[in-house]
Amino acid sequence: MKRPGTLRHVAFALVLASVLVAFAVRSAPPAITGPSKGVAAAGKKIFSLKCVPCHKADGSGGFKLTGNPTPDWRDAKRMSDPKYNDDYLRDCITNGKIKSGMVAWSKQGVKPAEIENLIAYVRTFSAPKSPAKNAKK
Repeated sequence: MKRPGTLRHVAFALVLASVLVAFAVRSAPPAITGPSKGVAAAGKKIFSLKCVPCHKADGSGGFKLTGNPTPDWRDAKRMSDPKYNDDYLRDCITNGKIKSGMVAWSKQGVKPAEIENLIAYVRTFSAPKSPAKNAKK
């Protein structure tokens, strides 16, 4: 036999759960999308510590841990392909790529702002080089 008030308790629990879910969704930080607003110089420090073993100091990649070798970020054609935009890089760094052996750095303590800095630094490998200061005219 059901106790009186059980329906009220269930209803209250459902309302409370709905409020908590709504609050959690509202307080979650917005997902970062679009072009990175990171600082390349700050990204270089992180890259040197965490990324060089697989991606090499010059960004040439080629290290094969599992499936595909790590990409050559110096390849301007590849890096300008919309498929490899900052959202793609953000996803790779944040969530990893199991098939290629890429680590999910967000699970290793790398914060979203640091990931933005890494993206900014990775983009420097394929950026057009500025002419030498003392170039002959």
